[in-house]
This record gives sequence, C-alpha cells and structure tokens, in this order.
Amino acid sequence: MRDFLIKRILQALGVVICISAITFFVLNIVPGDPVRVMVGDMADEQTIEQVRHNMGLDRPVPEQYGSWFANMMRGDFGTSYTQNKSVTMLMGTALNVTVRLAGFAYLFALVLGLAVGILAAVYHGKWVDRTLMTLSIFGISAPSFWMAIIIQIIFALNLKWFPLSGVKTAASFVLPTIALGTRYAASIARVTRTSMLDVLNQDYMRTAEAKGLKRWAIILGHGLRNALIPIITIAGTQLGDIFTGSILIESVFAMPGMGKLLLDAINARDLPLIEGGVMYIAIICVVVYLAVDILYAVVDPRIRLGGEASE
Repeated sequence: MRDFLIKRILQALGVVICISAITFFVLNIVPGDPVRVMVGDMADEQTIEQVRHNMGLDRPVPEQYGSWFANMMRGDFGTSYTQNKSVTMLMGTALNVTVRLAGFAYLFALVLGLAVGILAAVYHGKWVDRTLMTLSIFGISAPSFWMAIIIQIIFALNLKWFPLSGVKTAASFVLPTIALGTRYAASIARVTRTSMLDVLNQDYMRTAEAKGLKRWAIILGHGLRNALIPIITIAGTQLGDIFTGSILIESVFAMPGMGKLLLDAINARDLPLIEGGVMYIAIICVVVYLAVDILYAVVDPRIRLGGEASE
C-alpha cells in the first residue's frame, strides 16, 4: 500500500508542475499588456517601462516562472494587478463561498443520488423505478443555469421562501445547492442503479437472503459495498466538477465565489489572479482524482496489489 500511495502522489505532483508551467507560459505569451491595463492609456512609455521593471515583467519568462513557482510552493501567488491585494487573500475570501456551495451541492447530490439509485434498483421494472429514472433523465438534461433561473422564479420571487441572491444567510445556499447538485445527483442515481442491479443478481446475495438476513441489511451491507467501484468513479470525478464548475451558478445567484473572481480577472487580464485561479482548479482536480485512486485501493485490494505487482 505504501508503494502504491507514493507512486500516485508523485504522479499527482508531476501533473501539478506540468500544469503550472503550461499555464504560466501560455498566459505570458498571449497578446495584451497587463501593465498598460493597470496604468491606463494616458501613461507615457517611460512610466510603463518603469512599472514593468518594478514588477519584474521585463525579465525572461523562464526566470519569471522560476520565481513564481518558488513563491507558489510557499502559498504566495503574488499581488493582484487590478486590486493591489494578495492573490492568496482574495482567493481565500472567494474560496470560503465556493467551498461551502460545492460542499453542500456535493452532499446533496451524493445522498439523493445514492438513495434514488438504490430504490430504483430494488424496485426494478416497477412504477417506482420508471418514475425515478424519468426524473433522473430530466435532471441530467436540464442545464444548471436554467434550473437556477426556474427555481429562483418559483421559490424566491413568487413564494419568497428563500433569498434571491447573495450569501447573507444560510438560507441563501439552498437554491444554489439544488441548482448545482441536481444534475450530479441524477448521474449518480443512474450509475448506482446499474451497478446495484448487477450486484443484486449475484449468488452471494441470494445466499445471504437464504440465511435469513434482513433484506435491507443485505442490500446496504453486502450489495452497496460491492457496487461501489463505478459509484466512486462517478462521484469522485463529479466532486472535481462541482468545485470547479460553479461559475455559472455563482453568477446567477450573485455569489462572490471563485467563479466571479476568475471571470473578473480574465476580463481585466490580471495575470497573477488568473494563474492563481487556474492552479486552484488544477490542484482541486488532481487531489480529487488522487483520492479516488486511493479509495479504489481501499474498496478493492486487487487494484492496489495489481499496481504493486507491476512495479
């Protein structure tokens, strides 16, 4: 297990380093001058060159990358060009909103998706199964921003049960959580149903039932554990999607999260803020996929042993 973990962690670090290099070099060769954006059109060339020198932007790009990467490893992403504040501080404030929204949405999607998928599998072919799978198709097909607008109109504007926008109270997260988590819940439900159907037809399930064990104890204790590999795959990848894909939902509900911060940075060509935002997305995805790999090895030791045997 130790060798398996070391190998996966080193691979994850290699991916992060590659992404950091690609991000930095691409952003520094695209057209546009962030210094001119900062100082405005009225500044003369001497002022522009002085600001560029003070910021270290006149150095070779590889040298700039080396300094930036060394600072990034210490948690310092530099200073925002447009807001003149620490990128780390700005991202920390925005992350507080995004992490809460993503966490609530993921928990909502996981609980609802597992419950619906298990019920559909247990009542396979009956009206419960058909109804739940029809709803899941609707959940997958409906775009998140469309869902957000519809539930805003119904529950915020008409019924006035929840706030329309902002993050002033805990209730402000209810509608964004539903809008963001619904399609992921539908995907988890369909994968759970398919995986559970394969497991429920196995001989060991019938043997456990013949021994007199309670049906739901068999389904949850034996069936769900053996159906987890496909569920972990979809649930793990969706965790990364939820954390990095909340930009539209944050925009619809006017939430000051990472989505709004990154969009504003792109519009202003604020390179340190863009680089910090991209690395946030990359690190979240890499950590999630690493956690999924580790969960594979925990749930099914054959994966871990196979990996070690091939080394």
